[in-house]
Amino acid sequence: MEKVIVVGAGHWGINHVKTFYELGALAGVVESNLSSHVELLKNFPGISLFSSLEEGLKKEANGVVIATPAHTHYALAEQAMLAGKDVLVEKPMTLSYSEAESLVEIAKKTGRILMVGHLLLYQPAIQKIKALLHAGAIGKVHSIHQERMKLGRVRSVENVLWSFGVHDIAVLLYLVGEEPSSININGQCMIQPTVEDDTHLHMSFANGMQAHLRMSWFWPLQKRSMVITGTEGFLVYEEDKQTVTLYRKGVTSDLQNWDSGEEVVYKGGTENPLKNECEHFLSCIKNRTIPLSDGMNGKEVVRILEQASTLLAKEERKDEQRVLQA
Repeated sequence: MEKVIVVGAGHWGINHVKTFYELGALAGVVESNLSSHVELLKNFPGISLFSSLEEGLKKEANGVVIATPAHTHYALAEQAMLAGKDVLVEKPMTLSYSEAESLVEIAKKTGRILMVGHLLLYQPAIQKIKALLHAGAIGKVHSIHQERMKLGRVRSVENVLWSFGVHDIAVLLYLVGEEPSSININGQCMIQPTVEDDTHLHMSFANGMQAHLRMSWFWPLQKRSMVITGTEGFLVYEEDKQTVTLYRKGVTSDLQNWDSGEEVVYKGGTENPLKNECEHFLSCIKNRTIPLSDGMNGKEVVRILEQASTLLAKEERKDEQRVLQA
């Protein structure tokens, strides 16, 4: 049976610890906060605990799962792959495109599997949407609108796009199957002067399709949804309800509305996407297959995030110049 070492048992990492423990695939946990070791042993009897990755790599295991702060991802993933381990690294894969590109090259040279924790790709609803689009259920796709908003946990370093947008960009790239040809973004800093709390990201693709992502952690209501507009109808994904609805309606060439009804084509409720993700990683290790959310997927997501951040910084400088001129 494939075994993994989980690095980081904090806010999100503890979920990886729990899931791999229940799957019988946990070889050990690396946690630098020694005060949490007692609690970990209490909740997960018999596990091996280490204070550093160097110690953890001495334990027999096939893979390493990295669930530490994003700025540590590159060094830890590099260390694990050079030690001959397959790697699942949480999102975002890295905080720069150059580092993401380097990890992909290291994985290639070492023959290691590099997988990124883009959790939404492991929701069965997303797989259903992919199949419907492939089957032409709504004809040619014109646009994809995604919203992820709530009164959330505000970060002091990364903005809402890096915090909330990673999963949605990963899903978008998976559904579209190509990279955007151009991107634009607008953002607003309301709580802290240099950290955007609300962003609107717009992407255009070579085939004429457009995508629009709205992210906010400073919003009174929780909204997590996706609307896909096509020539023959619409698909609406309500993440909180885990439903996908097909709307057979639209506008004819002579500008007349038509409506042939709607149908809930997927309704979930018992899904565990993290378990699906962890099982997928173990399967990739065993069968030496390319993960659904591989390093290339992670690299492209980071590229878009980095480009968007550069555009936001330019807009902020323009705003500052306008204020000075006024």
